[in-house]
Amino acid sequence: MPARPFRPLPRSFFTRSTLHVARDLVGHILIHETPRGRLAGRIVEVEAYRGPRDPASHAYRLTPRSRIMWGKPGTAYVYFTYGNHYCVNVVTEREGIAGAVLIRALEPVEGVDIMRANRGVDDERFLSSGPGRVTQAMGIRREHNGADFTRPPLYLAHGRGEKIRVVAGPRIGIRVATERAWRFYAAGNGFVSRA
Repeated sequence: MPARPFRPLPRSFFTRSTLHVARDLVGHILIHETPRGRLAGRIVEVEAYRGPRDPASHAYRLTPRSRIMWGKPGTAYVYFTYGNHYCVNVVTEREGIAGAVLIRALEPVEGVDIMRANRGVDDERFLSSGPGRVTQAMGIRREHNGADFTRPPLYLAHGRGEKIRVVAGPRIGIRVATERAWRFYAAGNGFVSRA
């Protein structure tokens, strides 16, 4: 049976308010076409970061690392954190306005055996429930920083079929701007990192 075709999200999807993009990403698909096979996961949890307007954002101040958040919408922003894992974000807003959405959790859709091997775990609930698990399961590394998420091999695709109830709540793992309800997740989904 041929692999299901996925249609990449257009750049215009990302050239909008970071908060709108974040909420709307829930239910769409993150895909990585690798030499070992295609990996795909439905996005079930994200967090929005709004540049200089957001003290929890890497782009609160312009640095060499955060400069990418002012760039082309639909670009991957990948960074190493806590000395042990990568996180993957998608750049939002128009060029010159900093913003990005962190992909916090996925529901595995395709390539589950490869994800298990990448993660070294069998239980699907722990394959991609958390930002470090997402990148490890999907084989995303520092070299993917700057990738264009609007085309293969690493891209974001249309995936909303059924109705998803999206819930907003406080972001996780930050020390400032904790009162802002800029974390969005699929209500009742077992792959969300923290309900």
